[in-house]
This record gives sequence, C-alpha cells and structure tokens, in this order.
Amino acid sequence: MAVNLVQPSIADSWVNPVICRTMNATKLHGLVSAGICSRTNKSRFIESQVGFRPITITKVTQQNSGLVGDETLAQNKRELYQALQGINRGILGIPSAKKSEIETLVKQLESQNPTPNPTLQLEKVAGCWRLVYSTISILGSKRTKLGLRDFISLDDFSQTIDVAKSKAINVIKFSAKGLSSLNGQLIIEASFKIASTTRVDINLEKSTITPDQLMNLFLKNYDLLLGIFNPEGWLEITYVDDSMRIGRDHRGNLFVLDR
Repeated sequence: MAVNLVQPSIADSWVNPVICRTMNATKLHGLVSAGICSRTNKSRFIESQVGFRPITITKVTQQNSGLVGDETLAQNKRELYQALQGINRGILGIPSAKKSEIETLVKQLESQNPTPNPTLQLEKVAGCWRLVYSTISILGSKRTKLGLRDFISLDDFSQTIDVAKSKAINVIKFSAKGLSSLNGQLIIEASFKIASTTRVDINLEKSTITPDQLMNLFLKNYDLLLGIFNPEGWLEITYVDDSMRIGRDHRGNLFVLDR
C-alpha cells in the first residue's frame, strides 16, 4: 500500500499534528527516525491497519539571552579598547572624530551597565584602578607651562578606592626626560560620601609631590597642575563590572578605568 503523508506548516512555538498512515511498521520506524513523526513511547500509538492517532509535537525554544548579552558586552569592550590604542589616555589631545568614536562606544557600554546602583555595591568599586582614558586635556599654554611638551612626561595614572575609610587616592606619575633618576608622582587624597545610588560627592583632603626635585619643577605652576587633576565635586558612576569602571564628573569630564 502507498504511504500518504500530510505535513502541516510549522508555527513559531508549536507544530500541528502530523498524520502518518502505513500498513508497514518498518516503514513507520524509518519515518520516525527521520523526524517526520515524533514518538515518545509506544503507548502513544495505536497500531492497526487503519492508521495512527495524530501526535502533537512541541518545539522547545531555549532562551540564551543572557549569553547573547554577555557576548555583546564583551565585544563592545573590545571595540573600546581598540579605539583607545595609541592616544595616551587622550590627555594631551586627540582628533574630534576619535573623541566622538570613543564617546559612542562608551555610551553603548553605559546602556548595558550590569551594576545599575553602584553605590549600593561598593565592593565592585573598591580596589586599585588604572586610568585608560579621560576627556581632561592639557593643551596649549598649560602644557608648555607644566613642561609636558618637551621636558616632563606623563606616565601611569592609578586610583585606589578604600571603601571602609571612604577614601580615594589618585597617583599620577611623572618622569623627566634625560634624567633617569628623576621619577616622581603627584598624590591626591580625597574623601567621598554617597549622594545617590549612582553618585558620590568628593572632597579634596591633601596633595603632595615627591620627590622634592620634582616638586621644585612644578612649584611655580602647582596650582595649575592641581586644578587640572583636582577631583573635588561629584562623580557619577555610569558603568562598573569586575574589570572596567566608567564615570562622569560635575565638569563634564569622562573617565574610563580598568584593572
């Protein structure tokens, strides 16, 4: 006897009954194995010379939205790091197109912030961070007065957050070109208090430059230097995870840090 198959259309979340008629159980087994009919156990079939009872097949869709979100976030972070290559944190100036590109990538990450209330989870903020980008810029006469055009180089920026003491310590390292022994740092200590679920208020406690030789180089323009890096005001934490933190301050500056 010929085998007549009626195969319905498939909707998004279910499959209509499939009617299989056959006089040959061997042929039926082949159809089941091929996926045309679904068979959970023998009791679901009434085998006879007439045919078989229709079987409803349910298609189960697995939800992987969390994994997809994680992959997208990781990709956005890779793109941001790539955009930050070779710009020396942006402090000595970058083209406006590059600045716009970075801003766009940062906003994408901020929209995916896995920690929407960071001041309620300060353990994620605690520890040592390294500045990788900032819209703070030292240009023109400021750069010349501070000797950053030819004589003094800006090196690493780091920030240590002590949650227990509500303290933040910023360390900005400098080196003098041609004087290998003259390496020093500006240390800015500040306190902070929670202002909202995303914002902290910051007060400057003290600042020092070591060693004395470096202090002597900056002494004339120390107020200018401190004015650039003084954190006093407020800071909005717009993104934080285990390895990256993004913030925006009251002056409109953007900061990207990692660890």
